[in-house]
Amino acid sequence: MPFLELKSIRKSFGENGSRTEVLRDINLSIEKGEFVAIVGYSGAGKTTLISLIAGLLAPDAGSLTLNDLEITAPGPDRGVVFQNYSLLPWLSVYENIYLAVDQVFPNWAPAKKQQHTEAHIAMVNLSPAHDKKPAELSGGMKQRVSVARALAMDPQILLLDEPLSALDALTRATLQDEIGRIWSQQKKTVVLITNDVDEGILLADRIIPLSAGPGATLGASINIDIPRPRDRKGINHDPRFKEIRRAVINYLLGAGGHRHTTVSKKLVLPDLEPEDLSVPPPMIGGRRTPIRRHEIKRETVEVE
Repeated sequence: MPFLELKSIRKSFGENGSRTEVLRDINLSIEKGEFVAIVGYSGAGKTTLISLIAGLLAPDAGSLTLNDLEITAPGPDRGVVFQNYSLLPWLSVYENIYLAVDQVFPNWAPAKKQQHTEAHIAMVNLSPAHDKKPAELSGGMKQRVSVARALAMDPQILLLDEPLSALDALTRATLQDEIGRIWSQQKKTVVLITNDVDEGILLADRIIPLSAGPGATLGASINIDIPRPRDRKGINHDPRFKEIRRAVINYLLGAGGHRHTTVSKKLVLPDLEPEDLSVPPPMIGGRRTPIRRHEIKRETVEVE
């Protein structure tokens, strides 16, 4: 039995009569402890998919189950790391994480909550920033707090919604290594949403392309059978890396690529004609004005 399973999921948005289908026929099975990356275009529906798994949205059709229980609402069994950090600006690094721990484990003794919080701060290498507010942190440090907060809730599955997309290249590479290191230690089930094919191959056990919308659907899953730990420099020379990368990109550019919509519309063109230069223009208000052929009036005058 798969740990996480999505069956025949469909999701649309909009009013009745003008609804847009975002996702269709989504089928996904993930085993416990597996790291799966879903890669696709921006706007294809990746965040909608992660929101469905998180229980923030309900599907129009189909079913979602986690550990054989139906997903109907958000819950602490699913930790989510969003693109925009989602930190409370008036709380410190410690307080942001402690608040989540306190909500999920209300019966723990205060000392245990404190120890658990500080252990996760250390896990993401933020102990020196223990008492800093989000405004005093860089983007990479804020995202480390988000990751630590999600993991401190001890979720069954970690959902990463393009968590590194807003970071510069160097910070992104550093956090990719951090996420890989943390996963190797904890072996949490992880679903990573990303638009970076290389990132998915570097971190995941499987990579699945998501076609372009509207009506996006998942392509064939590809096993990433490249030994761990993966070195970002050396992996570029690995033939298997190139093969997987080519397969994903070919799908995104080919069968799963941008869909074109044909729109038929009647165009009403303005009534424009060139001047008839063979006819002297009339004088209107003391000025000569252009004259078009259809404006010429011909009269017959009889003279006795």
